[in-house]
Amino acid sequence: MRILVAGGAGYIGSHVVKALCNRGDSVVVADNLVTGHRQAVDRRAKFYQGDIRDHGFLSALFQAEPVDGVIHFAAYSLVGESVTAPLKYYENNVGGTRVLLEEMIRAGVKKIVFSSSAAVYGQPEQVPIEETAPTCPTNPYGETKRVMEQMFRWAEQAYGVGFVSLRYFNACGAEEGGAIGEDHRPESHLIPLVLQVPLGKRAKVSIFGTDYPTKDGTCVRDYIHVTDLAQAHLLAMDYLAQGGKSDIFNLGNGVGFSVREVIETARRVTGHPIDEEESGRRAGDPAVLVASSQKARAVLGWTSCHTALDDIIASAWAWHQAHPNGFEEEGRS
Repeated sequence: MRILVAGGAGYIGSHVVKALCNRGDSVVVADNLVTGHRQAVDRRAKFYQGDIRDHGFLSALFQAEPVDGVIHFAAYSLVGESVTAPLKYYENNVGGTRVLLEEMIRAGVKKIVFSSSAAVYGQPEQVPIEETAPTCPTNPYGETKRVMEQMFRWAEQAYGVGFVSLRYFNACGAEEGGAIGEDHRPESHLIPLVLQVPLGKRAKVSIFGTDYPTKDGTCVRDYIHVTDLAQAHLLAMDYLAQGGKSDIFNLGNGVGFSVREVIETARRVTGHPIDEEESGRRAGDPAVLVASSQKARAVLGWTSCHTALDDIIASAWAWHQAHPNGFEEEGRS
């Protein structure tokens, strides 16, 4: 297949691009490089720098590169920033998706796999969370993902665009071989923040909230390795190509680890003491987010291969040791 990956220079997007290239697909990447890294894009993919909010850019791209489907990662994803700048998130995430769908429809492209988030659930009523759980986001980022999912539903009804929405839990780790990994600026994900301490990038890691109703008072999350996420996108696109109906799937390991457990595991994996400091809760942080991924296993045939937290953190540690400054600023544009 010939696949357009929007946001393919980002963390998860670059892993999906590499997985598609590895199996022989023809891959086109569109990314504005505001948060992505050109160095992360597999050399076998054809790269276009531009913004999906730009009708002219997308129209020309679809004319030059007739594709069979789209995998969509192009969105802002900082929860805290979304609270302080909600309109920025609506304009980019929702507005960009609207333009992307309009240009897909004009080009006759009728298949899209969407990078959604467990943030659509907010504070869950039951754990593990199933896809039928209520969607009540507690922050604007999660709300934009929920709105985007609804946009796909209406676009399917009106224009026949088939979609799969993949609701990730906590993406983490790096590919085996260490060519690509996680490099957000600013960094907001727990595992790379913890690893910045043994790398000498920060003095200590902050624990936001120690009074949650969990086993040790800290938030519990479901950590899913990025290469497992990548494989789910390939399976989702194959599913649509084979005539599968539009649907939503959770992606997680189904096991929750607390913030303290992640820090302790990182100490064990790195062999370094990692200082911590306790801070108050952050607004909008649910106590526990753990997935039920049974539906993805049953319908897509997906399974996670990396389930041990030690192994997940070890892959991230190998990447960060080899790239202590991430993707260097040189070459970014």
